[in-house]
Amino acid sequence: MVLRARDHVLGLTVALSVVSLAAVFGAVLGVIPGSSLPRAPAFVVDAIPHVNAALSTAAIVTILLGVRFIRRGEVRRHRAMMLVSLALFVAFLLFYLYRIVLEGTAEFPGPDAIYQFVYLPTLAIHILLAIVCIPILYYTLLVAVTRPIAAIRASPHRRVGRIAASLWLISFVLGNVVYVLLYVVY
Repeated sequence: MVLRARDHVLGLTVALSVVSLAAVFGAVLGVIPGSSLPRAPAFVVDAIPHVNAALSTAAIVTILLGVRFIRRGEVRRHRAMMLVSLALFVAFLLFYLYRIVLEGTAEFPGPDAIYQFVYLPTLAIHILLAIVCIPILYYTLLVAVTRPIAAIRASPHRRVGRIAASLWLISFVLGNVVYVLLYVVY
């Protein structure tokens, strides 16, 4: 019996989402011990937020380009930009998880009023969108990569992809706002 990913997009989406979210929550909640990972030099660990801000900014650009290309009917260029966006996201996530496991979450160093009324709401929306994006992104990606380009038009990829790109873009932008508040402004 041959199992084809095309026939199991929803199941694969659920499985990949569960694994990904378990890794994120495991890291953030301290379930994954820091001793389980090799420790990079301090300057490398300290550079991760800055590298991730650059990766996020690059992903914002590639998502916008991907949207632009598909609106022009340039499917191959759209696909390339979305795959680059995915690679940037995966790199971001691996660096983020590595740092969180080793160092824990960053404390907000600014004033309490900014913390309460700007930082926390921005962070909460960013986190919520990031969590919601994961299964939507997997689904959109799996639909796209398991079908020939001609068959994608008849699939839910177009409709779901619009939602995925919008939420993904907002999440990256808000992530950069969080970065600016943590590492630039305060």
